[in-house]
Amino acid sequence: MTDTVSNATTGMRTSQRMLAHAWAFKEMKFALGVFLFLIVLAAVGPVIIPASAIDMNVGLRFLPPIFFEGGQWPHIFGTDQLGRDLFLRSLIGLRNALMLSVVAVICMFVLGCGLGIYAGYKGGWIDTVIMRITDVQMSIPVIILAITVLGMSRPTPFSIIMVLVIASWPVYARVARSVALAEKEKEHIRAARIIGAGDLRIMLRHMAPQILPPIAFVAVLDIARMMIFEAIFGFIGIGIQPPTPTFGTIISSGTQYLLNSWWITVAPGVLLAVTLTSLNLVGGVLERSRNHVLQGGR
Repeated sequence: MTDTVSNATTGMRTSQRMLAHAWAFKEMKFALGVFLFLIVLAAVGPVIIPASAIDMNVGLRFLPPIFFEGGQWPHIFGTDQLGRDLFLRSLIGLRNALMLSVVAVICMFVLGCGLGIYAGYKGGWIDTVIMRITDVQMSIPVIILAITVLGMSRPTPFSIIMVLVIASWPVYARVARSVALAEKEKEHIRAARIIGAGDLRIMLRHMAPQILPPIAFVAVLDIARMMIFEAIFGFIGIGIQPPTPTFGTIISSGTQYLLNSWWITVAPGVLLAVTLTSLNLVGGVLERSRNHVLQGGR
C-alpha cells in the first residue's frame, strides 16, 4: 500500500524537480518575464490607452510609429489605412491569439491524453483502433482541414478551436499511450489492482501524473504553434472575421501598403515574433530540464 502511494506521486515529484531545474536558467526567467509582461499588456492596454482599435479616423491614416518622424501619441505603432491604432489592434490580436491557443491546447491535452492513456492501459483492439485513428488524423494537413471546415461557414472562435484540437490531439495521445504502456506493468500498478482499485482510478491516480514531465514542454511549444496557425487562418481569410483584430488580418491588410507604410505589417509581426520567441525559449528550457531530471540529475 505504501509503495503504491509512493509511486503514484513520482510524476508530480519529477515535475517539481523539472520546474526547479528550469528556473535556474536565466533565459527561463527572462522569457517567462517577457511573456507575462505581454499577457498583462494585452489585458490592460486596450483599457488604459486613449485610442480606438476599431473606430475609423481618415484624418489619422498612415501615421508612422511614435518613435519616427510624424508619429503621434498615443499611436505607439502608428495607424493603419483607416486611421485605426495599430498598437491596440495588435494587443487585441495578441489577446485573441493567446485565448484561442491556450483553450485549444487544454482541450487537445485532455482529449489526447485521455484517449492515449485508455489505449495504452486497455491494449488489444481498443489500442489498435485509437492508434489507427491517430494515424489517419496526422496524415491530414492542418491547413487543408481548416479550409474544409472553416471555409464552409463563417469562422467563429469555437470552430477555430475545434479545427486546432482535431488536428493536434494525436500528438498527446501518442505520448500518453507510450507512458501508459511503460507504467501498466510496474509494481505499483499491480499493487493498485490487488487492493481493489478500479481502472479509472488507476488511470487517473497512478498513470496521469506520469504524463506531466514528458508533455509539459510539448504543451508550451504547442501554444506557440497554435498562435502561428491562428495567424495563418486570419491571413488567408478563414480566421476570426473583421472588425475583430487578429494578427493575420492586420498583417494581411497591410501587405498592399508595404512599401510606403511598412509598419502596418511589421509592427504586429514583431509583437507576434517576440511572443513566439519567449514561448519557444520556455519550452526549450523545460525540455532540457526534463531530460536532465530523467537522466538522474537533481
